[in-house]
Amino acid sequence: MSRPRFELTESEWTLLKAIWSREPCTAPEIQQELAKKTKWTYSTVRTLMDRMVAKGLLKAEKTRHVTTYRSAITRSEAQKTELLYALRHAFNGALTPMLQCLLETRELSPADLDELEQLIKTRRKERK
Repeated sequence: MSRPRFELTESEWTLLKAIWSREPCTAPEIQQELAKKTKWTYSTVRTLMDRMVAKGLLKAEKTRHVTTYRSAITRSEAQKTELLYALRHAFNGALTPMLQCLLETRELSPADLDELEQLIKTRRKERK
């Protein structure tokens, strides 16, 4: 059974990053952590987190009057989904133009290029 597809909003990314760094957590803890960055109120954070539970992005457990949240997706799953979304929508599913665009930004360090090269070599060996 494959996981359902999801597309994260910027707000969901912001919340997930905070949740991944301190889960399990409560909405007030996340609101405090993000207060300076987002200016979100508690009710905004709680509403967003409850919507993320409904979307299957978070899990919630209520004990007495406290709701504790955990991520239902891993960072890796979220990154993969985001990358595949960009590949489908911005590059019509064509990987080579996407990589070419990335390489042309000149923001890749020599270490990044070496790591990419090693990943390609490893993948080629796995296919033999």
